[in-house]
Amino acid sequence: MALDAFGIHVEDMARALDFYRRLGLEFPEGAESEGHVETELAGGLRLMFDTIEVVRSFDPDWSPPVGSPRVVFAFSCASPAEVDATYERLVAGGADSDKPPWDAFWGQRYATLRDPDGNGVALFAALGGAST
Repeated sequence: MALDAFGIHVEDMARALDFYRRLGLEFPEGAESEGHVETELAGGLRLMFDTIEVVRSFDPDWSPPVGSPRVVFAFSCASPAEVDATYERLVAGGADSDKPPWDAFWGQRYATLRDPDGNGVALFAALGGAST
């Protein structure tokens, strides 16, 4: 058995894809109008997006989880400056910030935000000679 994909349930596909494109992920042209969209990540994993309507088409009783997200999607950046620039670009595009970029005690430049559906997104890069 092998982990093959991660799925995210989204309220607004266009808004979700805009956010993740700002993080460098690629999606087919016109995917904003689809109910299911996916992209291949490094190592062959897939990240899939399904609208609430699609989820309810096969699970009519589905309802979104409540409370704080328990998943964080962590994006490795090439440098501390890229963490800062990516964070600023996402916030300028309407993303909710959890914690602005800071130099973490574990040797990384680190920031956290929320995607349009409230999922956690972390940005990080090694400080100096530290490894990620």
